[in-house]
Amino acid sequence: MIEKLVHINRVSKTVKGGKRFGFAALVVVGDGQGRVGFGKGKAREVPEAISKATAAARKKMIRVALKEGRTLHHDGKGHFGAGKVTVRTAPPGTGIIAGGPMRAVFESLGVADVVTKSVGTSNPYNMIRATFDALQDQTSPKSVAQRRGKKVADLLGRGGASAAEAEADAAAIAE
Repeated sequence: MIEKLVHINRVSKTVKGGKRFGFAALVVVGDGQGRVGFGKGKAREVPEAISKATAAARKKMIRVALKEGRTLHHDGKGHFGAGKVTVRTAPPGTGIIAGGPMRAVFESLGVADVVTKSVGTSNPYNMIRATFDALQDQTSPKSVAQRRGKKVADLLGRGGASAAEAEADAAAIAE
């Protein structure tokens, strides 16, 4: 499991004797092969907050279909609150072009090539939620073909492409 600490926030509560400090942690957890989750935890001490956040992240992991194990199948948009993100597939060698919290998500997910842009808020909680919104819309040609009762090659039979090319593309994706 890959664990990435995204953000720690120190919060305080004013009581009769002064201030009591607590910590809120935001953690992203992934297996590097298409499963990723995020969690938040609050405690009086930092390590305890991180362990709570990690436990929460492991509980609610989602699976994302990856193309060739390195990028996304198609472009997508996600939003949460004022956070809007755009995720795009990228050719090999591009790397992860993403800022802060989004980078942690894609590194944990096991994506090697992706281009992203976040617009609106830079609040890490909302950025991560918007990224997960975009990732949950991802579908693979295999799952679409299964749902529609067709072969992957039928879906990829692009206009003008020969049947042999479509079969080859389908074989590459099915791996």
